[in-house]
Amino acid sequence: MLTVEQVNLQDKQHRRRFIDLPYRLYKRHPQWVPPLRMDVELMLNKQKHPFYEHSDADFFIAGRDGRDVGRIAALVNTRFNAYHHTQQAQFYLFECEEDQAAANALFEQVFAWARARGLKTLVGPKGFGALDGYGLLVEGFEHRQMMTMMNYNYAYYPRLIENLGFHKEVDFISCYLSAEAFTLADRVHSIAERVQKRGTLQVKRFKNKKELKAWVDRIGQAYNAAFVNNWEYYPVTEREIKFVLDNLLVIADPKLIKIILHNDQVVGFLFGFHDVSAGLQRAGGRLFPFGLLHILRELRRTKWAALNGAGILPEFQGRGGNALLYTEMEKTVKDFGFKHADLTQVADTAVQMRHDLVNLGGKLYKTHRVYARDL
Repeated sequence: MLTVEQVNLQDKQHRRRFIDLPYRLYKRHPQWVPPLRMDVELMLNKQKHPFYEHSDADFFIAGRDGRDVGRIAALVNTRFNAYHHTQQAQFYLFECEEDQAAANALFEQVFAWARARGLKTLVGPKGFGALDGYGLLVEGFEHRQMMTMMNYNYAYYPRLIENLGFHKEVDFISCYLSAEAFTLADRVHSIAERVQKRGTLQVKRFKNKKELKAWVDRIGQAYNAAFVNNWEYYPVTEREIKFVLDNLLVIADPKLIKIILHNDQVVGFLFGFHDVSAGLQRAGGRLFPFGLLHILRELRRTKWAALNGAGILPEFQGRGGNALLYTEMEKTVKDFGFKHADLTQVADTAVQMRHDLVNLGGKLYKTHRVYARDL
């Protein structure tokens, strides 16, 4: 018999069932990178996660004959809806066996949840914040997930969702760059040099985390302003910015974080990270007792870089800002000895950025699709 139940967030065992399901579903899968269990637990904590200061979510588990076979989260982001003048619900954390009836039952719960709140459309996968990754993987199943900055799923997932009447809302592409092929045209370097000589824009680099932390507030403000034209944008709160940046600082090498300044104003940024996917796989979702050791070891030996977060304020994009940003991207890949880079999740609505990535030598190798359906 198939059943669906709402997770009682006060019940530790109930939460654990929701969290545990993908670890069983993807057990020993070579391309799946397990999230840290503590991070998923935080998403279910309405007292601690900053999303719940303005919005809400609930969680559901599907079971068949006493065994958990699927799960899903239903969200409403009231700040996004207010900014875009829409009535949108979101789904996230969807996992399911190849069982259409179970998927149907889970989504029926989300449909009912959304309609009860007067919402008109359902969009997803779309999570709690900027670090959660967007969309369902529809191309690139043979490639390993880039840490937990994006989602991984089996190839049958799109079919489960499309059979429910969902259609494409937006695609997010990720590009592969080899260090060998990543060589900018001389013209780009010349533009970057000219704007720096004129003093219009300058690059600031960081030596340690203490120095980086002193700039966190200004970086957060620039992050909030740089993506105003993006599909996923909404004005995040100060605590959400702090939450994102605090999480970045845990895994960040300050030398891979760069900002672009106009006078003392942060007008652009580049977030680079050592890809510790293999370490996260060995950690199995736990930092202790040995998970942290696996991650730290991978920091030292990985040859992959994740470039997840590159932006320039719109008013500086035609004034040499893009050239400077891409020059620093090239330096990040080559100066630190990386052999490979993943330019992570650029929306297909960001036409100029996609065009630039191709010109840089990027090759599309993963596509994540956000789906939508009227309620």
